[in-house]
Amino acid sequence: MSLPTLLLLAGAAVWWWYYRRPRHGAGASAAARARALRTPLVRLADAVGLHTRAGALARRSAAGAAGERRTAARLAPLTHEGWHVFHDRALPTGRANVDHLLVSPTGAVFLPDTKRWSAAHPVRIRAGRLLHGDRDVTARLDGLHHETATVSRVLGVPVTPLVVMDGPDLLGPHDRRASRLELHGVRIIPADRITDHLRHQARIPGQRRPSDVAAAVERHLPPHTHHHRTR
Repeated sequence: MSLPTLLLLAGAAVWWWYYRRPRHGAGASAAARARALRTPLVRLADAVGLHTRAGALARRSAAGAAGERRTAARLAPLTHEGWHVFHDRALPTGRANVDHLLVSPTGAVFLPDTKRWSAAHPVRIRAGRLLHGDRDVTARLDGLHHETATVSRVLGVPVTPLVVMDGPDLLGPHDRRASRLELHGVRIIPADRITDHLRHQARIPGQRRPSDVAAAVERHLPPHTHHHRTR
C-alpha cells in the first residue's frame, strides 16, 4: 500500500475518532449531532462558502450544545446547595433526551430545557400562542411536554417543566420586558435568571426523599450518548 494511501486512511481514521467519538455531559447529544452532520464533504462545502442543509443543521446543533453548556455552568453552584443536577439524560424509549434534570433539597423535580434562539427577535405570548418575533413557535414546546410526562412516569413523582431562554428578551403585556412567561404549564425563564428562579422554588416539597429520586434518575435515565452507544 502506498504512503499517500496510508496517510489518507490514517486521516480518515482520525476524523472518525475525533468527530464521532461519544462524549458526555451538558450539550453532548447536540454536539454529537453537529459532528455527525459535518462530514468531510459538508466541511469542504463550508470551507468554500457553499451553504448546505446539513451545514445549517450542524451549526444549529452546535449553537444548541453551546447554550446547554452555558445553562450547565449557571446550574453548577446548586450542586453545593444540596441539589442533584443531571445533564443530557436518555428517555427509556426512542432517541430523545432531556437537556437538564434537577432534584431540589426538598425532593422536587425540575426539567429545564435550553432554547438557544436568535436574540434579534423577542419572545412573547399572544392569544395563547408562543411567538418568536412574528413566528408562531408554540409547537416547539411539544417535545418538552412529552419529556416531562415521560420523566414523571418513570420517576413516579411530579416534574415541573421549564424553558431556559438563551438569547431573546421576554416581553409581557404591553410589550414590557418580563422576568418570566408561562404557557400551558411551562414557565419560560431568561437564562441569566434560571438559578435564582430554582433557588426560589427550592422550598416546594417533593413526594420522595431527594436521594431516592436521584438514585431513580441514575437507574432509569442514563447519559444519552452512553445509552445509545451501548444499545
